[in-house]
Amino acid sequence: MSRPTAAGQRAHYRIGLVVPSSNITVETEMPALLQRHRDATFSFHSTRMRMHTVSPEELRAMNAQRGRCVDEIGDAGVDAILYACLVALMAQGHTDGIAEHITAEQAVRDQLAERGLAPRVTSSAGALVHALRATGATRVAVVMPYLRPVAEQVVAYLEAEGVTVADWRALEVGDNTEVGCIPGDRVLGAARSLDLSRADALIISACVQMPSLPLVQAAEDEFGLPVLSAATAGAFTLLEELGLPVDLPGAGRLLNRDATLGAV
Repeated sequence: MSRPTAAGQRAHYRIGLVVPSSNITVETEMPALLQRHRDATFSFHSTRMRMHTVSPEELRAMNAQRGRCVDEIGDAGVDAILYACLVALMAQGHTDGIAEHITAEQAVRDQLAERGLAPRVTSSAGALVHALRATGATRVAVVMPYLRPVAEQVVAYLEAEGVTVADWRALEVGDNTEVGCIPGDRVLGAARSLDLSRADALIISACVQMPSLPLVQAAEDEFGLPVLSAATAGAFTLLEELGLPVDLPGAGRLLNRDATLGAV
């Protein structure tokens, strides 16, 4: 629910971010996106899970810290929570046909419900799947920072969710701190090397740590097809969960869906 505001002021929402300890990007890109909203203001409240190397072992150990982090972020009385590590969930795959993001998001809701709290909950993994479905994209090309074995798990996860990965590139960066410093020209170069002829959308960063915000609109203008990232998908889903118009300029058509609402 939004916070009470004085007459004429925009509604205010608290966003909880559960992030890897080595992440330096989510707390930059998510505020930069949501501060563009015309109808609401946001504050951001983070809790961190220890993780340095993007490996199966460290990802599992990181997920095991979820309970503590959810309790901490619940103390802030947030309106919505983003579990902001896409690969931590996608690397766990599906169990009995159920995607890990569905299981993890429900576990967060259940834990907070025991305290009488009911914020909206999404994850970077779930948000990306949701955003792809919202665009109608069924064949995508993907740029990822991960080492190849981890990247292959992301591809398998998306395909198990009904999305064909027509082409992909892994930048083979295992140190999560280094992922946050990958230059935009390297990401765009990888995108330009993809065969986009069989794709109906481009995921220019399937990772909330790999910086992408300055690239999304430029890539969409260059390639002529919808371009999204883990960051823009997260913002899209948070706005939908909060019942707010999806209208954030300069970040691709995904976040420009409701741009004409309220126009004179």
